[in-house]
Amino acid sequence: MQEALRFLSTPTSPFHLHNPQFPFISRSNHLHLPPKFSAVALPSLPKSPSLVISPENETSQASSSPPLQELLLYLDSLGVDSLYCLHSHPPLISAPLFQVKCTVDFLFSLGLTVQDLRRIFAMCPDLLTSPTSMIIIPAATFLLREAHVDAVNLRHVIHRRPRLLTRSVDRQLRPTLYFLQGTIGIENVANCAFLLSCCVESKFIPRIEYLQKLGFSYMDTVVMFRRFPRLFCYSIKENLKPKFDYFVVEMGRELKELVAFPQYFSFSFDNRIKPRHKMCVEKQVCLSLAMMLKSSEGRFRDQLEVYCGSSIPLIPLFGIMFERSLERVDASLG
Repeated sequence: MQEALRFLSTPTSPFHLHNPQFPFISRSNHLHLPPKFSAVALPSLPKSPSLVISPENETSQASSSPPLQELLLYLDSLGVDSLYCLHSHPPLISAPLFQVKCTVDFLFSLGLTVQDLRRIFAMCPDLLTSPTSMIIIPAATFLLREAHVDAVNLRHVIHRRPRLLTRSVDRQLRPTLYFLQGTIGIENVANCAFLLSCCVESKFIPRIEYLQKLGFSYMDTVVMFRRFPRLFCYSIKENLKPKFDYFVVEMGRELKELVAFPQYFSFSFDNRIKPRHKMCVEKQVCLSLAMMLKSSEGRFRDQLEVYCGSSIPLIPLFGIMFERSLERVDASLG
């Protein structure tokens, strides 16, 4: 216990512990990600006389918890919109104040600020009613020890996707991690840790199947998600379908271009894809998707003028550029 506290208080510690009740979330340098698809249990947590959070304590405190008014006043003192949280998440009405305070103290120990709490509780009021010792602490420990999220980046990860701390490690976080690593082949899941809160069956599989229905092979589909994991987050109806239809019907391009540049789906259809394609058509210039969409407005117009005044046939030129860009992407993926 004392060694853990000394480690977290040293200058080399990734973050400073504000509450000594949570010394075990520091990660050993010798911890490694377990073999894929093997049953792994979270490391046992050290016992501490001062550690008052336990399933039994949380249950016993519920009966003697202060009334709802005190809970709302406590949240208001943090600057949290308590009425909005209560309206968005009605179970908050029966949440023990003791449990909420334990959650707040633990989040402070991870380095989150009051401003962070205002944001994450508004985004995910479920966090206020999730058992601290049974759900929140194991989830944070999993992100550090198994997903290999750097401690200095943990605050950013939680700030972006607080729902991660409300997910069961065994039922959701760990299976999703193994799917991203084993099936998709993403080596550094920490770079897309926000995906760990998603459900494989309801979120990932439908999008993989949809791209296969569009004509992509299974391998090409997996490569697209490996190159651009955020693709898993896009709506099929509102994003993938309209942009793909325009890509095939209006732009008349080949599927292999999307395999090389799946980031195409991340650009605004009305503000970027459609107007820039029309400008290319007017100038009779065919640019690669990356060149057409990633450039700033000024650089894009300059490129149009350069290629428009070039005596080199544009379509063969584009083909050479595309093949070279594809080779560079494949080389970077190893």
